[in-house]
Amino acid sequence: MTPAEPSNGFDLLSPIIQHHVVNSLGWHGLRPLQDESVAPISAGSDAILLAPTAGGKTEAAIFPLLSRMESQCWTGISVLYICPLKALLNNLQPRLADYAAWLGRDAMTWHGDIGASVRDRIKRDRPDILLTTPESLESMLVSERVDATELLGGVQAVVVDEVHAFAGDDRGWHLLAVLARLQTLLGRRLQRIGMSATVGNPDELLGWLQGAAKAPRRVISPAVPAGAVLPQITVDSVGSVENAATVIAALHRGEKRLVFVDSRRLAEELGTTLRGCGITTFVSHSSLSAAERRESEQAFAEARDCVIVATSTLELGIDVGDLDRVIQINAPRTVSSFLQRLGRTGRRPGSTRNCLFLAITDQAVLSTLGMLQCWTNGWVEPVTPTPQPRHIAAQQLLAAALQTRRVPLTDWQHTWGELPLFGDDGQEIFDHLLSAGFLEHDGGTAFIGPEAEKHFGRRHFMELLAVFTAAPEFTVWAGRHEVGTVETSVLTDNVEGPRILLLGGRSWKVTHIDWKRRHVYVETTDIPGRAKWSSTPDGTSFQITRATRDVLLGATPAGITLTRRAAATLEDQRLQRSNHVTDGAYVIARDTGGDWRWWTWAGMKTNRTLAAWAPDLIPPRQRIGSESLRLHSDLTVSDIRSGLAALRSRDQRPLPAIDQAALQGLKFSAALPDSLARQTLAARVVDVDGAITTLGDPVRVNGSI
Repeated sequence: MTPAEPSNGFDLLSPIIQHHVVNSLGWHGLRPLQDESVAPISAGSDAILLAPTAGGKTEAAIFPLLSRMESQCWTGISVLYICPLKALLNNLQPRLADYAAWLGRDAMTWHGDIGASVRDRIKRDRPDILLTTPESLESMLVSERVDATELLGGVQAVVVDEVHAFAGDDRGWHLLAVLARLQTLLGRRLQRIGMSATVGNPDELLGWLQGAAKAPRRVISPAVPAGAVLPQITVDSVGSVENAATVIAALHRGEKRLVFVDSRRLAEELGTTLRGCGITTFVSHSSLSAAERRESEQAFAEARDCVIVATSTLELGIDVGDLDRVIQINAPRTVSSFLQRLGRTGRRPGSTRNCLFLAITDQAVLSTLGMLQCWTNGWVEPVTPTPQPRHIAAQQLLAAALQTRRVPLTDWQHTWGELPLFGDDGQEIFDHLLSAGFLEHDGGTAFIGPEAEKHFGRRHFMELLAVFTAAPEFTVWAGRHEVGTVETSVLTDNVEGPRILLLGGRSWKVTHIDWKRRHVYVETTDIPGRAKWSSTPDGTSFQITRATRDVLLGATPAGITLTRRAAATLEDQRLQRSNHVTDGAYVIARDTGGDWRWWTWAGMKTNRTLAAWAPDLIPPRQRIGSESLRLHSDLTVSDIRSGLAALRSRDQRPLPAIDQAALQGLKFSAALPDSLARQTLAARVVDVDGAITTLGDPVRVNGSI
């Protein structure tokens, strides 16, 4: 950490912490974020701390909390430090334990991989800082083996790391609901401190974290100092995974390179190809076992001339040592993700933040430049809570019944205070749980019923306490070593010869499949393997898709270097796609196949919304993309104009139809009335604001406005 000048915030810290900051860490003072954080956190205010990766956010939160712990004589577990990933907790624990030890305090970790003996020690000794996940915190509340009031009775503050990763997902509602139940149990409000990289709406994010409370609050985001060195951003067009590997192998030899990809399949393919080029290569993604990931990340942290290929698993602050370069294959889906990844570099004095984009398709060149155009214009995605979390409301009612054994039939929402989780449908959800047998009632209270046992009761209701869901996967074993997981389809597709998997950057021959236990047994092989995982992304956002259109119309992100190949690809795309864009209007024209095509440039969610609103204009059976929509081929120009006019004035705008199979992807949908489950899922696949904006755009049909 770069030394800074002494500060007023430093003077407010405990003298013991001041001593260790100077003598143990060798700092001359605090960074601006750390300096500005001390006073409000010490005063008990809620806060959001904003800084790039490795910007000192952890110290900004923990140093003033440790000072309060000392001055106010906090005892027992006083601070909950919550992270979205177990790997991030494991990575942070030694550092927090070192800081706590300055004051004779301790920090320990509790999550799903922590054994019973360590949990017993935590219950017995109660460390001052407990690092955990929301799911593990809820398991403490409901477990018959934990006295939650005794274990958590001393909690004063909650620190939420990577808070943006929670807020835009169902895990965010779950986190707030669990914290609300903890506050009800303790009978007092807890100070809440969130930490994040740059977001587009920090005030709203802090308000969300507070859970509708009116406590004092502060967004702490120091301005970038004048004269700061701009990051070095280069975009190249390489055309294939093999060419990307060749470029990575040839550039920056002797340096440590972190390569981000946005799919597990691409991580495996690129990792294997790089190894074939003689590059020391490691792979990290969510389908590798925790041991495999730790082994790769540790080896990478200790090496020099090497590459690690990773998905977003290495985006959220996990320490992999000093990096020289970040390389991005194609474009990340969001500006905020790019900023997280960019923040991995430039941490050593004298080094500069940098990112090399390698686009393996022509479309990826455009998408990259569209994302960078948003960034250079100063736009970052706002973090917005997922809408209508009815399934989380159902889960919380069942979890509360597990925690307290009985839930009152009246005033049951008191458990969650003012948290706006249940909306207008809370009583209907509660009544459905009773009528469908998920809850039973007697003597004015409700308790867990047979349907809850049937759907979620396995392994002590662990299914009920895991909010996120994934496709069924098989665990891959090489002897007694767990390699990772693969989806069912890669084991059932027809193949000629032996079935070969690609996992961890290595090829494995399947020797046996235990279908009942979902285990796959393998041995190493030199035969090229296959990687396959399904995904259901939302596609490019409205703002980035619109910025991509601006790039086709001539805009170029400021301060970005394009290689000759990237510049040539861009000019070729501008020429090839000149019929898809025009200044001052959006294009509706016949494509080469004779179909009408509406070039909305509005993003996948917006286009999906428009398709639901206008079936008389837009055929429902089509692959919805981000840039355009196919219209009915038999429409006339007059039909299109009158159809758009009617659509603009229409009051009734239906949500998309939801297939029954799609409901399986909505966790806990079985505990909802079918109609509410469908409404919940439909509300998550649309962008109403984008659709309204698109309808207001001028349109050029067959060359005329």
